[in-house]
Amino acid sequence: MFDIERWQEIFDTIRKNKLRTFLTGISVASGIFILVILLGFGQGMRNGIEQEFEQDAATSVWVWPGVTSKEYKGMNPGRRIQLTNENFNNSVALFNETIEYNSPRIFVRGVTVNYGKESLVYSIQGVASNFQFIENAKMIDGRFINYQDEMSTAKVAIVGKKIRSDVFNEVETPIGEYIDISGIPFKIIGVYKEYEDREEERIYIPISTAQKVFNGGDRVNNMSFTLPAVENFDQAVAQAVDFKNNLKTYLQQVHTVAPDDTSAVEVWSAMEEAKRYYSLTGNIKLFFWFVGVCTIIAGVVGVSNIMLIVVKERTREIGIRKALGAKPWSIIGMILHEAIFVTAISGFGGLIFSMALLEVVGPHIEIDYVVNPSVNFTVAFTTVIVLVIAGTLAGFFPAWRAARVHTIEALKDE
Repeated sequence: MFDIERWQEIFDTIRKNKLRTFLTGISVASGIFILVILLGFGQGMRNGIEQEFEQDAATSVWVWPGVTSKEYKGMNPGRRIQLTNENFNNSVALFNETIEYNSPRIFVRGVTVNYGKESLVYSIQGVASNFQFIENAKMIDGRFINYQDEMSTAKVAIVGKKIRSDVFNEVETPIGEYIDISGIPFKIIGVYKEYEDREEERIYIPISTAQKVFNGGDRVNNMSFTLPAVENFDQAVAQAVDFKNNLKTYLQQVHTVAPDDTSAVEVWSAMEEAKRYYSLTGNIKLFFWFVGVCTIIAGVVGVSNIMLIVVKERTREIGIRKALGAKPWSIIGMILHEAIFVTAISGFGGLIFSMALLEVVGPHIEIDYVVNPSVNFTVAFTTVIVLVIAGTLAGFFPAWRAARVHTIEALKDE
């Protein structure tokens, strides 16, 4: 039953100790506020990292050549490794059961690009039809390069959304328009979009066309693959590591590279990189929890201290209550009511303010590796409940001490 007199006593006590109570409440509220905000930014970092990896297929593996750094089998260090079509085709044949999508890529350099009288400065890359799925390029108009384009060395091109808005803003669609690459007309057959503008500043043409028309020979600048989806993250990482090691071993053997030469053939796995970042964010989250919990503990200690002061100041009152027949548990309950009141009001106040701030500001935060900071309400609410329980325990010991004071000694207190 709601005891009006008991709550009136609590408010009277708070008024008498308003400065100490206010500071303690601020400490408790700030602890919850800081913890929720830190956890929100921890989740924001995870969201940002996930978005970064969504730019390419999550299971993608990329290979590019480097320069040897060690002598091996009579071959001097400093040799530049050159990947070829044969390397790519053999890799696909060797690991066909492990690979989902695959594509070689060549960078077309030393060419001029024009649209009408306008000179364009975008990069040109020769890729295979599967590159769309490896790069996670979403087609918003037309189509991507297909197998027939590769086989026929077609003079076709795919442009990014940013190129469309920058160059083809005066036509309804760039599909069917022609761009001139070093005097050779290429018909635009598709427009793609990516997560970032810089990824949309590329012009894709069939790799066969890039190699034959622009003197690429059988050279390949890099190779890319995706692996099939598996049941969980750990299995995906293990699959990527296994594929990466086997692929690197094969390429090192083909190009006579020392097994411990780390610079001759570079193989990058998105899953391995994701594991590193997730481990980092996990450690950062633990640190955030540590900081937030320490702040909350400081608030709980403040609650305990103010309860000690309250007990000291009300010793005589407690003695009178006991002389009039008050039971020890009623004395304890009187003190605990105040502890619970302070921690509950402060804790839920900090929770509401921090959640509201994340709700309003969070969706608008999009910086590198931090996107939409947010926190699970259940976790935050549970934290406040734990705080209230901790505050109750913090108030219990001063209350127990008050209940054990002898009536005569309490009445003598000045």
